[in-house]
Amino acid sequence: MRLSPAPPRLSRSPALLALALPLAAALAFSDETLDKVPKSEGYCSRILRAQGTRREGYTEFSLRVEGDPDFYKPGTSYRVTLSAAPPSYFRGFTLIALKENREGDKEEDHAGTFQIIDEEETQFMSNCPVAVTESTPRRRTRIQVFWVAPPAGTGCVILKASIVQKRIIYFQDEGSLTKKLCEQDSTFDGVTDKPILDCCACGTAKYRLTFYGNWSEKTHPKDYPRRANHWSAIIGGSHSKNYVLWEYGGYASEGVKQVAELGSPVKMEEEIRQQSDEVLTVIKAKAQWPAWQPLNVRAAPSAEFSVDRTRHLMSFLTMMGPSPDWNVGLSAEDLCTKECGWVQKVVQDLIPWDAGTDSGVTYESPNKPTIPQEKIRPLTSLDHPQSPFYDPEGGSITQVARVVIERIARKGEQCNIVPDNVDDIVADLAPEEKDEDGSTCTMSEWITWSPCSISCGMGMRSRERYVKQFPEDGSVCTLPTEETEKCTVNEECSPSSCLMTEWGEWDECSATCGMGMKKRHRMVKMSPADGSMCKAETSQAEKCMMPECHTIPCLLSPWSEWSDCSVTCGKGMRTRQRMLKSLAELGDCNEELEQVEKCMLPECPIDCELTEWSQWSECNKSCGKGHIIRTRMIQMEPQFGGAPCPETVQRKKCRIRKCLRNPSLQKLRWREARESRRSEQLREESEGEQFPGCRMRPWTAWSECTKLCGGGIQERYMTVKKRFKSSQFTSCKDKKEIRACNVHPC
Repeated sequence: MRLSPAPPRLSRSPALLALALPLAAALAFSDETLDKVPKSEGYCSRILRAQGTRREGYTEFSLRVEGDPDFYKPGTSYRVTLSAAPPSYFRGFTLIALKENREGDKEEDHAGTFQIIDEEETQFMSNCPVAVTESTPRRRTRIQVFWVAPPAGTGCVILKASIVQKRIIYFQDEGSLTKKLCEQDSTFDGVTDKPILDCCACGTAKYRLTFYGNWSEKTHPKDYPRRANHWSAIIGGSHSKNYVLWEYGGYASEGVKQVAELGSPVKMEEEIRQQSDEVLTVIKAKAQWPAWQPLNVRAAPSAEFSVDRTRHLMSFLTMMGPSPDWNVGLSAEDLCTKECGWVQKVVQDLIPWDAGTDSGVTYESPNKPTIPQEKIRPLTSLDHPQSPFYDPEGGSITQVARVVIERIARKGEQCNIVPDNVDDIVADLAPEEKDEDGSTCTMSEWITWSPCSISCGMGMRSRERYVKQFPEDGSVCTLPTEETEKCTVNEECSPSSCLMTEWGEWDECSATCGMGMKKRHRMVKMSPADGSMCKAETSQAEKCMMPECHTIPCLLSPWSEWSDCSVTCGKGMRTRQRMLKSLAELGDCNEELEQVEKCMLPECPIDCELTEWSQWSECNKSCGKGHIIRTRMIQMEPQFGGAPCPETVQRKKCRIRKCLRNPSLQKLRWREARESRRSEQLREESEGEQFPGCRMRPWTAWSECTKLCGGGIQERYMTVKKRFKSSQFTSCKDKKEIRACNVHPC
């Protein structure tokens, strides 16, 4: 059922949360009392002033905030429960939120937002829209509402309760009907808000945990997995406050992860047993396939455990399967009371929580590890549109299970401050009982009742127990080890009904993985009284879903580390592997066992590249000693630390002939001019060979680098100075060179 939000006119600030009595049910005062209050004051303040008889220290009724926190987190929703211990009950109640130390006579005194969980039980008051009251006055033992904590920065919150029982009004300023919450410091965000006190109880107590799964297609129809729905084996323990199995805001251990993703309790049990000094009892119960069946078909799974003064907390979890990593459970449930006694009974509805190890959003999402791992958190109805719990209005998730923890025995000297009531005494009637002659037998607990002996009408069922310890005086134990009682399966049996045996056990599934078929049989014990043929079926067949063939066989080891890159520089490839851990006969595994990806190392060095040497030039002198040269050009500048460019010009000596001695000055100048013209002609012809049909200007200087680091480019240009008549346009044109620069990383 979706939550009904409170009227929007409420301000949100820390509040005194008061449960006051409703006028509709409070018979201890009349409207005349309220009429005496000045009309200028709000109706809600008149409710608070119109209190009836006060009963201090009364313990039949209690107000509880889920998780028993001492702090609240601004903006967070909290489930608030008002309950009466049987056989007590109450008829009416009212819930109001007030700022601390305020009277409630002004609108700004009110704070926080209430949300209705069950409209058949609770509603907003018409004359005081900030208050929640009962929908109809009747006997009840429990109501629940959500309260959204106010914004940060305004202090503590006090939850105060009053109720109406018959014509008596109970109100309390302190004790079990009062709860104080203070604003959680922001430095503790994400940590489970549940401070644990030291236990002062004496002796030990024994409890039975019973798990009632309520996750079915009827209660949670969206995408319900019909074939493989189940609860994994329950695993947990009773422990001290020094050990944490799991908690909201914490990270899942490897044991919790294996329960959450695989439904396997093995690693979790190993972790618990390693904490032997902190753990008193390991709690274990069988898995449930399918997730829900009527209780007359299959008994709810249960387990027994003990607690003592140092190990007075209880935690457990079970996986909701199939799911990515969703579970239900309790974390550090304290079974020690402030009055130095042991809690008699805990009843808690459970919603699923996310272990933070897989990012799937539907029941059967493929594996998608959450990296890095996230903190454990409760699921909400706004997590993802594809979620089976999605509600665009943000309503609460319907509970998927309920756990009941009942005290079944206490041992040793007890020191609780509050005297036992009748329920306490009855709850502790023992596994240890005395027979008439005074000799003592120690008996086991009764096992679960057998199925009814017939499938129609009234039959019998039985249960057994055994002797754990015989009397020390050697006498015979006279306590019964078996008891029977009548049971009725179907009260509407007709004369044409058959009396059938109980169904036999289901045969093994015809498949070892994936979908198969299974059968079960029964026989006719007694034909119909009217002589007709028995029409009841004697065999049943149904589909069975074993773990999917591509999931269980693919129990894989974690991925190995990535290999080294296949190259020492530049672009290459690297690989990683994982191994198949499951048995080959379970089926083929289609999951990849090796992955390959690209890898990039620093760029490889690029050496300088040059053209071939040109031909040697003519000697620069027509006589005497001179020199000739040859050149080569740079095609690629060195990059990323490559080898530098060697010389690009080489010279060597030349001598054509001896020069004449003492030539006339005029003849010498004439020769020099002729040699100069010839040298210029040779140079032009040389350039024409490198760049046919044209004469080029020299290369320009390199431009500035386009980047200061991380790899840029530089450019330089050579332009045409003169084209010869024989040149073609395509063979003689401007040239451009580019080189890398500033390749060092930024």
